[in-house]
Amino acid sequence: MKSDINIEQIIKMMPHRYPFLLIDRLIKVEKDEYAIGLKNVTINEPFFQGHFPDNPIMPGVLQIEGMAQTAAIMCMLKYNTKIPNVFFMTIDKARFRKPVIPGDILYYHLKIIRKRAKVWKYKGEAYVLGGLVAEAEVSAMIESGK
Repeated sequence: MKSDINIEQIIKMMPHRYPFLLIDRLIKVEKDEYAIGLKNVTINEPFFQGHFPDNPIMPGVLQIEGMAQTAAIMCMLKYNTKIPNVFFMTIDKARFRKPVIPGDILYYHLKIIRKRAKVWKYKGEAYVLGGLVAEAEVSAMIESGK
């Protein structure tokens, strides 16, 4: 089990940068089976300028992207010597339950559903204060690192 992967470690692993890096920390990783990541949602996020200025709500698709990034870190941790490229492939069964607003801490819970060669599928759930705000199944294709 690997826990507490901080933002500096995430930046070394992920190709994403601000404003598209949508995870701040992984607080728990169980092998390549389960992980919990988090995102501190602040009013300074650039998407709040247009979604919506008078009633800021985090776009649901960005919540799913955060889930996918958490899953990508899980994939990367599986490989000790080479960091693979992980490409987001699909979104299935997406549901948005409650709005995510500035000041929320968004917890991404990702669990592996299936691994078939280079394609891995995860069940993702996003929580704020213990309440489910979004869920989706996401899949990724893993390509050997350079």
